[in-house]
Amino acid sequence: MKDSITVSKEDYLKAILEAESEGQHVISATLAHWLSVSPPAVTMALKRLKRDGYVLVKTDGTLQLSAKGKETAYKTALRHHLIERMLAEIFGMEWYKIHDEAERLEHAVSPAFEARLIEKLGERGTCPHGNSVLPESPARRKKRGLLQLSDAGELQEYVVASLYERDPQLLLFLHKLGIDPQSSIRITAKNYDETLSIETPQGAFTLGKPAADKVWVKPR
Repeated sequence: MKDSITVSKEDYLKAILEAESEGQHVISATLAHWLSVSPPAVTMALKRLKRDGYVLVKTDGTLQLSAKGKETAYKTALRHHLIERMLAEIFGMEWYKIHDEAERLEHAVSPAFEARLIEKLGERGTCPHGNSVLPESPARRKKRGLLQLSDAGELQEYVVASLYERDPQLLLFLHKLGIDPQSSIRITAKNYDETLSIETPQGAFTLGKPAADKVWVKPR
């Protein structure tokens, strides 16, 4: 039971840290959605995290990590990042499968193994989805010259820079369309219904806005 509580704690803290880094105001409903758990379960978990000094709850219900919570969350996020890179760079696992695998393995990494992974891979690289240890806010991505595929210009060619990695069904869907990390993509038309007509190495497709919002690109 103790181990399962620890795993749950790490999942909650990492979710809050990732949401904060993306520029979101985190509330309990955010966690219920991200972690696919019920609102009552989130309420109970937050009570424990607040009691143990990991989370602060503001008067408006917004959640914020304490210094202790940020440290614990970052360690989990770093282990996840290192495992993703290990699976891809050392074992050649497909990029659209590794996020879920890393979610399972991140809790089992010892400090000694973590140190070896950092020695082998480095701490500052990007994962196969094009993301750093912590995801960036949209404003920071745009400052680096990236834009969401849904905002890309018509009749222009782009390179896929990073992808939203927390939805395995989305990742597989994008892969089947040829939207892979560092792949080329051309917008042939921006349609009235907010869909995009695109060309990828796999052919010509129509892509809806919800999926296009999750893909960040840069001009070729």
